[in-house]
Amino acid sequence: MIWLELLIVLVCIFVGSRVGGIGLGTVAALGLVILVFIFGLPPGMPPRTVLGMILAVITAAATMQAARGLDYLVGLADRALRIWPAGITLVAPVIAYVFTLAAGTGHIIYALLPVIAEVSRNAGVRPERPLSISAIASQQAITASPISAATVALLGLLSPRGVHLQTILLIAIPSTLIGSVLGAVSVMWKGRELKDDPLYQDRLLRGLIEPAKDCASLEGVDLMRGRGSVIVFVIAALLVVVLGLFPSMRPSYAISVAGEERVEQIDMAPAIMIVMLAAAGINMLVFRASPAATVKGSIMSAGVVALISIAGLGWLGSSFFEGNRHFIIASISGAVQQLPWVFAIGLFALSVLLTSQAATVVTLVPVGVALGLSSPLLIALFPAVNGYFFLPTYATLLAAISFDQTGTTRIGKYILNHSFMLPGLVATGSSIVIGFFMAKLVR
Repeated sequence: MIWLELLIVLVCIFVGSRVGGIGLGTVAALGLVILVFIFGLPPGMPPRTVLGMILAVITAAATMQAARGLDYLVGLADRALRIWPAGITLVAPVIAYVFTLAAGTGHIIYALLPVIAEVSRNAGVRPERPLSISAIASQQAITASPISAATVALLGLLSPRGVHLQTILLIAIPSTLIGSVLGAVSVMWKGRELKDDPLYQDRLLRGLIEPAKDCASLEGVDLMRGRGSVIVFVIAALLVVVLGLFPSMRPSYAISVAGEERVEQIDMAPAIMIVMLAAAGINMLVFRASPAATVKGSIMSAGVVALISIAGLGWLGSSFFEGNRHFIIASISGAVQQLPWVFAIGLFALSVLLTSQAATVVTLVPVGVALGLSSPLLIALFPAVNGYFFLPTYATLLAAISFDQTGTTRIGKYILNHSFMLPGLVATGSSIVIGFFMAKLVR
């Protein structure tokens, strides 16, 4: 029966990914109905703590966007990129990485992509180079950001083992940042120079390329609101990091259990929720982040999609795994423990289907935990969940293609030979390899 049950899970993942958006979560719920009500599997449990942390972080980021903080960040990026236009292939992915690391969401790249495309074109640099690796670097940073949905999910799953946030960051940040830089080097000389590209020249002759536009700058009250909301968000993110690095700073409280009173310290999960929701409140009260604009913004929209997808898919995966725990562990434990890269391939393949790092973590990392893989090893393999680029269907990839008026960033004739394949494979592969070495140092 396990193979039939697995088929149902895979069909739900495939159909849900084809439906797109929240379809991944809702279609997964249909599979959950079949497994629980027809096959009699235990219902499992949705990842409630993970969902709560993700909701709090997304709310804080969305209020920053509503207060014009995202526009302020784009202005900073525009000025930084124009300092060294010829080196934009190296500079752009680093900026994209830092922005995502601080914001906790890769969707911030939407605002940076048109700036990168314009600056590279004006500098005579083939836009495909910085655009492709910037899209990749923004997603690599997801698996290093202390407040991203994926990192929060991983922390929630590994914290019962005594893993602290600093352990994840010490392995993930160096490995993904160096991996992103290596990905940039891999495309430094990719393709023809822009002046020699026939497609670009044809578009110029036909007048299909619009003249360059200056990045709109904030002034007066809007500048104050935008800058202030960014400061609040960054302080909240830093506070989360500090609370993770120094657990003793987290408050303690008294609790009575069976008539005996004891003192417990607040866990990292509720600490993240409290800090981030408070930051959202400050942005609304002090910097006038409109509740309506917060809910309608692109960050909140993307966050709701992630929440529903993770709820449905995480619950489906939990039910399947709990119902077949002994068989799964007995079947693959030997291979995975002797060849850990097999588990990395599983993470990568599932992320291609789910196009969500957090959903991949919630679905498959519990299996790695049950198999007895060490926590440092699971963190080293963490960047493997960035396989979304393998099929050029993810929103940030399509956005990068659409913002490149020169036509150099594109999907190839054979689908898989697209602009993002080389930097994606190099960045992800090197991040995992570097993560292995970092894990040995942290261990």
